[in-house]
Amino acid sequence: MSTAYLFPGQGAQTPGFLHRLPEHPAVRRTLDESDAALGLDVLTLDSAQALLSTRNVQLSVLIAGVAVVRALAQEGMQVDAAAGLSVGAFGAAVACGALGFADALALVEIRGECMERAYPKGYGMAAIGGLDERQVAAILERVGGAGAQIYIANVNAPTQVVVSGADPALDAAMKLARERGARRAERLAVTTPSHSPLLHAVAERLAAAMRTIEFHTPQLLYVSNRRARAVRDAAGVREDLILNVENVVHWHDSVTVLYELGMRFFVEPPPGQVLTRLAREAFPTARAIAAEEAPIRSIVHAAQRPM
Repeated sequence: MSTAYLFPGQGAQTPGFLHRLPEHPAVRRTLDESDAALGLDVLTLDSAQALLSTRNVQLSVLIAGVAVVRALAQEGMQVDAAAGLSVGAFGAAVACGALGFADALALVEIRGECMERAYPKGYGMAAIGGLDERQVAAILERVGGAGAQIYIANVNAPTQVVVSGADPALDAAMKLARERGARRAERLAVTTPSHSPLLHAVAERLAAAMRTIEFHTPQLLYVSNRRARAVRDAAGVREDLILNVENVVHWHDSVTVLYELGMRFFVEPPPGQVLTRLAREAFPTARAIAAEEAPIRSIVHAAQRPM
């Protein structure tokens, strides 16, 4: 059975999630490697106070995902593909062998710090459930669109759309969405206007940083969440990691590509279970499990069982 990793992005974190990682030698080694690379104790990054920082959230999400994927690999997990939502794309690039972990840590630290400095307050993201992309686009146009600094950021499911922008515009969009029948319209635990043109300068900074980073041909199938296409070369992975910060994340289309390419078992590294739920809803004939739901060895055994 073909298997794919689905790496979550910012917003899935909860206080203490690094401390809840499974006890496993590969997890411990990854935490130690992260300590050395960043020059700090990474277990200080997941307190409620620390997670108010975009930098800390993005680093800890990357660390958690890579740690568990390494533990799964040590226990014999065979994987065919990976995709990552937003900053989760860096975890997917590491899992595919396209990017070294130490380099990923350095780049994600730059990404998070630049996003945090550019928009320390007054911006964020909101999820709207029960309306499709066209309906949400009409709401944003009514609110004021780019002039009001609000944009579609993620299309996570046919009727789950995330918007990004300035606080007043987000409040107005959520209010109008509820009036137009949205089942859900609420702010996410993200304090920057991710996946919008407002972050163009961050993409430029990442591009500059990546000039000295070596990328490799992915050894697993890597699916870009910006283009919702399979990427088979190092340059394509590099481009995706640079540009996804300022472009719409087509997550539903990305997972659809994985399914169409034969993936029937999806594993979501920590933190969270949102991507698992979305995969189950979109593809009932596939199986999906979040690493938070089961021990490492049981996930490996589940991947080896026939459908």
